Amino acid sequence: MKIDENDAFRIFINNRETEKIDELVKAINTVVEKNVDCKECGACCKGLMINVTESEISSLSTYLNTKETDFKNKYIEESLNGQFIINTIPCHFLNDKICSIYENRFNECREFPHLHKSNFKQRLFATLIHYSICPIIFNVVEQLKLTTGFLINKFETNES
Repeated sequence: MKIDENDAFRIFINNRETEKIDELVKAINTVVEKNVDCKECGACCKGLMINVTESEISSLSTYLNTKETDFKNKYIEESLNGQFIINTIPCHFLNDKICSIYENRFNECREFPHLHKSNFKQRLFATLIHYSICPIIFNVVEQLKLTTGFLINKFETNES
């Protein structure tokens, strides 16, 4: 979906001032997020690899009234360097399109799609990986293309 256009957009954005792009993305994201109910989508839960912290394991095992070791055995995989991740995709806690632990979900789930954070340009490649599955990312990127004049420049270049 728009692979060539998004590659060109990535190059276009990399030539813009970081702080201005961050301001635009945050402003656009604020508007877009209000119009998308993540609890009605669940697409990210079907495809993201989620890192989990030890404190999140402890907290969620308490919430689910299970021992941490049992929780880890059932839901978590540990890498050789000691990093924890959810051990299956889609996420165990996705029930249809709804997160069954939504109020207690992992921090990476809360933070996704990370559009409120600084240094958007550094994350743009990773953001575009989720462009076709996340309606927030899709709409923010498309609005950013318009706001920055990318589409106008693209059409002028194509017509020349």
